Amino acid sequence: MEVVIKLSQFLLSLSLLIVLHELGHFIPAKLFKTKVEKFYLFFDIKYSLFKKKIGETVYGIGWLPLGGYVKIAGMIDETMDKEQMAEPPKPWEFRSKPAWQRLIIMLGGVTVNFILAIIIYIGMAYVYGETYIANSEVKDGVAVVNPVAEDLGFKDGDKILKLDGKEVEKFNDVAYDVLFAKTVTIERNGNVQDINLPIDLIDKLMDGEKAPLVSLRYPFVVAKLDDSSVNKDVLKKGDVILSINGQETKYADEVVAIAESNKGKTFDAVVFRDEKEVPVKIGFNEEGKLGVLRSSLSLSNLEKLGYYKISQEKYGFFESVPAGLKRSKDELSKYFTQLKAIFTPSTGAYKGVGGFYAIFDIFPNTWSWEAFWTITALLSIMLGVMNLLPIPALDGGHVMFLLYEMITGRKPGDKFMEYAQITGFVILISLVLLVNGNDIFKLIMGK
Repeated sequence: MEVVIKLSQFLLSLSLLIVLHELGHFIPAKLFKTKVEKFYLFFDIKYSLFKKKIGETVYGIGWLPLGGYVKIAGMIDETMDKEQMAEPPKPWEFRSKPAWQRLIIMLGGVTVNFILAIIIYIGMAYVYGETYIANSEVKDGVAVVNPVAEDLGFKDGDKILKLDGKEVEKFNDVAYDVLFAKTVTIERNGNVQDINLPIDLIDKLMDGEKAPLVSLRYPFVVAKLDDSSVNKDVLKKGDVILSINGQETKYADEVVAIAESNKGKTFDAVVFRDEKEVPVKIGFNEEGKLGVLRSSLSLSNLEKLGYYKISQEKYGFFESVPAGLKRSKDELSKYFTQLKAIFTPSTGAYKGVGGFYAIFDIFPNTWSWEAFWTITALLSIMLGVMNLLPIPALDGGHVMFLLYEMITGRKPGDKFMEYAQITGFVILISLVLLVNGNDIFKLIMGK
């Protein structure tokens, strides 16, 4: 059932983005009286799942969910309709229209993508507001959850103050932003110091455990006990370990530290169970383990227990507009930062690039409209930016040639455009094979 929910969200988001992107080409084409022969969701190689002709346009759904397209008469595109291009230009064809009209038609798709993202973020600001933990609320510092962070010099309890000299205001941004920082300013035991991050940090993370460098510090909450656990008759699911041998253990990392230094020993402890404190005796095995699986608490429960104060901002209708615009700008900036890292081989970020499975996998197992719209807005930005890349066969490739024509006054020949389109297809197919092959490799290797 979880797979069905993830797949439903994935297909709904993908379909929405494709239809609206192609609508961005369709509407200006119709406004400029350009004939649109096809409007398809997904590709209809050999056959269609559905098609219906309305007026001069065939609307349909293809069987291959790798994108969609509008076939505009008199345009060298993915359909490679050479017969039509061999005939004299007709007034209603794309090639007969002024360059500025053709430019607007080609920019229509990405324009819709960016506008859609802005509308979604404005709507989310109005409906959901913004929930975050202020960095100042992380009073006891962070938990180091990846061995790479330990190797770099981070320790449990470090307070992250700045990233590349810029003060951190919201902790929600830390786990992501630290990946692309060069210097992290921390406070440890009252002393402020800088930790320099290597350029190949992402590469190190890709080759190691798939976990963020740091996270919030959580209490030790028992999720499940192994049958061989020395504590199987002592601890219960949901117990929160508050102290061991009289020593307060507010955070899970403190429990782990005590366990590792007291292998094979048994101590008096206090756990929080059924809304009250309960004394127990817990033991550590010869490996310094409790023999339990841990779970994390929701932010609301952490707030109830006094760990962190959650800030929530609500926006009125007019207030949500600048809030949505700001988030759109921030997400676009983050995506450009990602692209810069991906196209810088020394960072190793290209190893994390994924295809359709990677996109599918970011959707949650349970239906969440907030998560759905958050992911859809981000994908819309990604689709808009990727389509602007100056690669023939993408919108950006057509825009590049149109700008050349408008600046020089010379229109590239049809043969040149055919060869450019074929070259673009080869590049695109190579990229599709690369990113989806990367997905398959990671699935096989269990990464």
